[in-house]
Parts: sequence; structure tokens; C-alpha cells
Amino acid sequence: MRLVVTGGAGFIGSNFVRYMLATHDDVSIVNLDKLTYAGNLENLRDVEDDPRYRFVQGDICDAVVVEETLRGADAVVNFAAETHVDRSISGPQDFIRTDVLGTHTLLEAVRRLEIPRYLQISTDEVYGSIEDGAFTEDSDLDPSSPYSASKAGADLLVLAYHRTFGTPVLITRSSNNYGPYQYPEKIVPLFITNAVDDQPLPVYGDGRNVRDWLHVDDNCAGIDLVLREGAPGHVYNVGGGNDIQNLDITRRILGLLGKDEGLIRFVTDRPGHDRRYAVDCAKLHGLGWAPRIPFEAGLERTVEWYVAHPEWWRPIKSGEWRAYYERQYGDLA
Repeated sequence: MRLVVTGGAGFIGSNFVRYMLATHDDVSIVNLDKLTYAGNLENLRDVEDDPRYRFVQGDICDAVVVEETLRGADAVVNFAAETHVDRSISGPQDFIRTDVLGTHTLLEAVRRLEIPRYLQISTDEVYGSIEDGAFTEDSDLDPSSPYSASKAGADLLVLAYHRTFGTPVLITRSSNNYGPYQYPEKIVPLFITNAVDDQPLPVYGDGRNVRDWLHVDDNCAGIDLVLREGAPGHVYNVGGGNDIQNLDITRRILGLLGKDEGLIRFVTDRPGHDRRYAVDCAKLHGLGWAPRIPFEAGLERTVEWYVAHPEWWRPIKSGEWRAYYERQYGDLA
């Protein structure tokens, strides 16, 4: 299989590239990535010399680059996206451009080149918030932020290409991922690295928002299975079954690092903050997938990874990151 992975220098994308090269001898991968602030080639330093891997720097909104890169591919997996809810509130335009226009550019190339498989990586946030129970793939979309709205728009466009043109598309919608190489603006890597340096951990609102946590390796296994065995035109939820309040995960991180809960700082809640996410994964379970990494063990491994790799995250937490953090959290910066 000749696989094109877009956004492969980001968090989930880089873990997926590594996962595929480690588990499939018959795969070659071209990684197309623009290298925005969250794209980092250090994420793939250990595979850059693998003859089955090649990197191309480019924007998925650039039709010429996209068509050149996708030509001859057996499948495309689109991880390329702007993904941080907070940034989408302060600057929605980048999300609309990359998440919607970029997806359209890829779909057009897939259609013209008659590529056999296209997999769109989406999020459980497109469903919005749910008080009880869990969303299925047939649930209505009700996004709350510019980020989730841009992803929902892309999902609808992907499905429309299947219905209108017969494009062989698939979609996965995963819950909150955690693991190594995650840019330290998301709660887990931000709180781990802040706690290592005895810096405050900014918790939105009352900290009672609930998220379902999924180790990135389990997500990669689910994506791989959908890519190979999923039915074209279908959506598959990927969740860990770990419903945990933000305040609870904050305390667990502090406990694993032996840090005092006095580092917790409650800050003004962000606009449109969804209270609870949960997805029903029975459809993917039917293909034979189930998460293998228990949350407690996965979180401990993740904390250990960031503690052991300050050379990866310390350079990131300066420059652009520092400017953003100061804008977002003010007095805590």
C-alpha cells in the first residue's frame, strides 16, 4: 500500500506514521505537512531514514502540490487540521481555510486521480455536548466552537462527495487523545510540563467538564482497521470508554509527579465550553477493535515520556507558544 498521510508531523499523524511503519512491512508512506506551529519533524526523527518513508512540505489547500503528492497513492488519510478550540475562538479563519477548504482540495484530487480510499480524521466534538448516554454515528451534529464547526463542515463535505460522486470515503471520529509528541497547549501535555516546572495549571470553570480519554496508539489501531476494512461512505466512532472530569485528570497528573494540588488555578471558562462528550463505539467493535491501553497505565506512561524528553518540549515552550500562552492566560504566564 502506498499511503499518503497529510498532517503527519502533528501529534496523532506522527504517531500514526510510526504505528504503520512498525506494524506493516507492505506500507510506504508519504507525509504531506505544512509544518505550522504544531507540526514538528522532531516527532518523526526516528523514522526519517526509513526507505519506506518520505516527507513533503506543503499545504493541503494548494491544489498543485496536493495532486502531485497524491498521484499513484492507494489511500489518503487526512490528519491535517487546525485543532485547538481556544485558538478557533480567537482566530476562526485559519480553521475554516484548513479544515474545510483543505479537505475540499484533497477530495477533488482523490476524485480526479481515482484513489481507492480516502479516510477523514474527525472528532467527537462535532456532536456537541451530551448529558447522559453516548453519541452514535447517526447522531445529529451540533458543534459548539468554530473548531468543531469546521470539522463538522468537512465531515458533511466528505459524505456528500460519496453520495454525489461515489468517492470511496471513510470517517473516524475519536474522543480526546493523549500520549507522546502532543503539542503542549492541550490539557495533558500542558499540565504535565507546567507541573514539572512548578508552574500553575489553568483549569477552566469548575473543572467538572467530562471527556473520554483514548491513548493515541489505540486510536491509530482503530484508524488502521477502518482504513483497511471499513465500508465506504461510513463513519466510525473511536473512544476509550474513560469518562473523566478535567479536575480529576489534573489531580492524577499532579499525583503521578508528586506535586501539590496548590498548583491548580481555576480560570474563567471559555465560551461555548461543552460539558460532556461520549461516543458509542459498537460499530468499530464490530470490526474487531477495542482499546488495549488502560487509562491509568497510559497516563502514567505519558507522564514518564514528557519527564524523560524535556529536549522535545522545552524548545517548544518559547517563542510562538509563549506569546500565545500569555495572551490566553494572562497573569498565570
